[in-house]
Amino acid sequence: MKEHVIYLALGTNLGDRLANLKQAIAALPPQMEVKAKSGVYETPPWGFEDQPKFLNQVIKANTYLDPEPLLKHLKRLEVALGRKESFPNGPRLIDIDILFYDDLVLNKPSLVIPHPRLHERGFVLLPLMEIAPSLVHPVTQKSVREMAELSNSEGIEKFAS
Repeated sequence: MKEHVIYLALGTNLGDRLANLKQAIAALPPQMEVKAKSGVYETPPWGFEDQPKFLNQVIKANTYLDPEPLLKHLKRLEVALGRKESFPNGPRLIDIDILFYDDLVLNKPSLVIPHPRLHERGFVLLPLMEIAPSLVHPVTQKSVREMAELSNSEGIEKFAS
């Protein structure tokens, strides 16, 4: 069974945000083995601004799941952790996105890898830079550090955990 290296972005802005992140990470095994965790960042809402600030974190993990079963598993986890249906960029108890899956480039209606808006999201790039600054985006050929330097990181602050 092949192990794949994945990077996941976690976000939350409802309830006990720090506990939500910790519960999400604790729920990943056995399908995923966490290898590295970034610090936690507090970030202003993006897209829909009339809502509480988010806490964001990025993790590196190994998994044996293929991309689409991985996505289904993560969506089931979100629901098990209490996520309710909302609107795009709306408030959420937990959000888990696949950023990278090895150096795979996948473009299906159900799943796009690398994450299609990764390069413009400082709230993902700053924590990702902590654990994988030299990781290269397989489409843009830019490193995480280069993308982070070009992204908007206004209002994003390291959160005291």
